[in-house]
Amino acid sequence: MKGALRLGRRRNRTGAGRSRPRGRVRAIVALGLGVLLAGTGVAPAATDAAAPRLDRRELQRTLDEVPAGGVAGAYSAVRAGREHWRGAAGLADLERGRPMRPDMYHRIGSVTKTFVATAVVQQVDLGRIRLDDPVERYLPGLLPDRRITVRMLLNHTSHLGDHDEAIFTGPESIERVRFRRFTPHELVRLGLEVGPSGRPGELPGVYSNTNYIVLGLLLAKVTGMPAERYVTEHVIRRAGLTRTFFPRTPHLPEPHARAYTSAMGSFPLRDFSTYDMSWAGTAGALVSTMDDLNRFFAALGGGRLISAARLAEMRATVPVLPGPGLADLPLDYGLGLVRFTVPCGPVWGHDGGVIGMLTVAAAAEDGTRFVASGINTMWHPEAAAGEEAWRRHLVGAICGTGQAEGDAPAARSAAGIPPRSHTAPWLR
Repeated sequence: MKGALRLGRRRNRTGAGRSRPRGRVRAIVALGLGVLLAGTGVAPAATDAAAPRLDRRELQRTLDEVPAGGVAGAYSAVRAGREHWRGAAGLADLERGRPMRPDMYHRIGSVTKTFVATAVVQQVDLGRIRLDDPVERYLPGLLPDRRITVRMLLNHTSHLGDHDEAIFTGPESIERVRFRRFTPHELVRLGLEVGPSGRPGELPGVYSNTNYIVLGLLLAKVTGMPAERYVTEHVIRRAGLTRTFFPRTPHLPEPHARAYTSAMGSFPLRDFSTYDMSWAGTAGALVSTMDDLNRFFAALGGGRLISAARLAEMRATVPVLPGPGLADLPLDYGLGLVRFTVPCGPVWGHDGGVIGMLTVAAAAEDGTRFVASGINTMWHPEAAAGEEAWRRHLVGAICGTGQAEGDAPAARSAAGIPPRSHTAPWLR
């Protein structure tokens, strides 16, 4: 979700008076916009009051470069004021030669977290949840450390272990759990078994999908209905979204693309579009479209879902490490929102990844421009150039195509962060 399959290298976890190395394939249920676009973070340029006009030809040209670089296919939707553009490039199905379409359903991974965080903050607006209350007040006995607060779950400073480390233990596990059904309580138990990454509230935080599984249980307790139902009725429908939902089966509705990965060359490129998403749950299971994602972020920033005061709290960030090997570039993480800097200034959003699909959805801070984009290939060595082209396309889409050509590889190299698809994480 956060970026998708997080294939992790060995690292030490602190806590309980010990540390232990772990090498495994990890589900990235969230690597963060700051990682996907790390190489584009240069000094912000002054912004005009009006959003730059859409250069439709250039947007399509940069999107076409994504499949030319080895990614199967890509789609994007961009809004700038009253202008809208949608585009697609490459193939949705490599075997049948079926082309991508911009209206396809897509697993959005950890962009789900922004929806869930919005739902929790709605309950804060209503006075039913207090951000700095301990989770123990609402879910007694669930977590062993009573110092963990609701805010710590939202901004990943709880230091709960990440359950995906226990689920995705190597390339073979990707197939093994394809149809495995997990319950939220089982996921929390697995996260606790992984062990803490630090002390509650300690900075920097460490990204953990288990935080948002606990938040789903919290929503259910406070609202008296399943978290998925609450998010659907009070976030998705209120935002006017018609093609966004929590899946009930492993199958995606049509039209949808295939979802390809080779787990960094561990096996031939394989389709994982059919997958039981219970392992991601309220941390990353949502299905949506690029148009719906732009509508959601417009509704969130426009005050239709939460109060202005609560939106300001969502945008109050702390440093959070997105994963192993990325300590040199902590994310600016708020309450389910990531802040990062591109040439045109601050941008707010999230990225997401599940097996075979990556997503970025973001909005300019002043609300003048929105972009959502997805690709259907990940963790595939031959797609590295395509992922780099996707980053350039994203910057051009949010800032205007004239600012898309930054020295991304050099910037990322200087930060000590290789593009994620170039090196198998378990080998780093």
